[in-house]
Amino acid sequence: MGASDDSDDLDSLFDDYHCDCVPESPRLYREDEDGFPSFRLIETEVGSGQVGGIILDEDGEGDGESFASSFYGSGTDWSRLQSGEEGDKSGIILDEDGDDRVRSGTASEKKLKQCNLLQMWGLKREEVGAGKLKQGNLLQMWGLKRKEVGDRGREVAPLEPELVRRKKRSKTLNGGSNGGAAVAQPRVCPFYKKIPGTLFTVDAFRYGSVEGCSAYFLTHFHADHYGGLSKRWSHGPIYCTPITARLVRMCLYVNPVFIRPLELNDEHIIGGVRVTLLEANHCPGAALIHFRLSNGQCHLHTGDFRASKLMQTYPLLANQRVDVLYLDTTYCNPRYKFPSKEDVLDFVVRVSNDFLKKQPKTLIVVGAYSIGKECVYLALSKALGVKVHANASRRRILQSFNWPDLSERISSNPKDTYLHVLPISSLRFEILHTYLKSYGDQCTNVLAFRPTGWTYSERTQLSLIKPISKGKVTIYGVPYSEHSSFTELREFVQFLRPNKIIPTVNVWNASTRDKMQSYFRQWLKDKSMSQNS
Repeated sequence: MGASDDSDDLDSLFDDYHCDCVPESPRLYREDEDGFPSFRLIETEVGSGQVGGIILDEDGEGDGESFASSFYGSGTDWSRLQSGEEGDKSGIILDEDGDDRVRSGTASEKKLKQCNLLQMWGLKREEVGAGKLKQGNLLQMWGLKRKEVGDRGREVAPLEPELVRRKKRSKTLNGGSNGGAAVAQPRVCPFYKKIPGTLFTVDAFRYGSVEGCSAYFLTHFHADHYGGLSKRWSHGPIYCTPITARLVRMCLYVNPVFIRPLELNDEHIIGGVRVTLLEANHCPGAALIHFRLSNGQCHLHTGDFRASKLMQTYPLLANQRVDVLYLDTTYCNPRYKFPSKEDVLDFVVRVSNDFLKKQPKTLIVVGAYSIGKECVYLALSKALGVKVHANASRRRILQSFNWPDLSERISSNPKDTYLHVLPISSLRFEILHTYLKSYGDQCTNVLAFRPTGWTYSERTQLSLIKPISKGKVTIYGVPYSEHSSFTELREFVQFLRPNKIIPTVNVWNASTRDKMQSYFRQWLKDKSMSQNS
């Protein structure tokens, strides 16, 4: 779909806070129940382009200038935002890199309903047609309650919102009037996060100590995968790539004694299982994880990935049959046939060059998440022969990758280059107009790119993409995705020919699961027929 003001609003939600799921309310202690750093909202100056927030440090004190505060403030990943009521597992959700993960349900099933304003304001009619309004009980409307005090009347109880009472009830296991201890409800780890025949789990940190698990694998540093990790983690060793290991330590303060980095392409023996991490073509540090059991069976977990022809040259995948494939099915729908990353990058460079010829004093802005989309501004940097300006927290993250080609292109001075990277939530006209003013006569226009699969429409060819312009700001939404398209998924499955495929995304609805399995069967059938012909 094309870029729109609506998508601007959605994207902003994902960037303003770097956490995995929407918290029920701000917390003022160190970490929430999912193990994420706590934050509280504060007011910010209008037009600053940020939804105010302070990240509390390890001692529970706010530090708006700390690295952690800056990192979480420019982050990505409210990756399970969904339309509809809580618990409704259909609709559209966005993942940590901004791409939409489509669950069952059509747009027509997800209509917004106009609220009855009289009910919202606590007013009600005494009877139908009477035309009289009656003031409702505001204490009830706000979730407060009264308690009886003997026979001398009523006394207002201490203010206790309904949300707090619900949370108290949810944390009581076998409690109540019998005096049972208040214990947090245990979470059950889904089967598709466990590797059969091993004591391993993949991206299963939010479930705490998983029974029978001796090793926890992390595919990449996006919040819907590392959710649950914090400085309090003590349930077992965490295996991941070196880049991810540095980010886990640097951003989440996980005790390094639990972090076990594994180099890509090297075979490691863990618990009697041969484990190899392979490049996943997703975000820096992302890995496919290949498990070879002692009985010869092979399991491949893709985490999040963008399938490519290069993966078909991986010796481990080309020479060993995969028995069970745990597949990233974010775009397992025929309508998602977006262009390759290379084609999108060529388009971005071409548009930028054409724009600069007409408007030489143009400031080029790329919207990005805390982790991911680096290839877009790196491609522009190389093609235009300029450096990339990023703020301090982003520079620290980029430097942690240890990519010389990228590190040497980063600039700390915004006026040294006309290529800047900003949080994707900042790609709004009013924010970019304000940003442009700070450069005076040095830049007279802004050309911005929002690279995300969310902007994709199956009827849109790259050459037909039209920008949205307002005043001196022009914004392009380009279909640059770090997840596999439907076509790429089909080619990858037909290359591997696994005995069994387990989808890991969009699995909450039985009809959706059945539909995906029908695609898998057809892909393998087509491959078998082509080999026999």
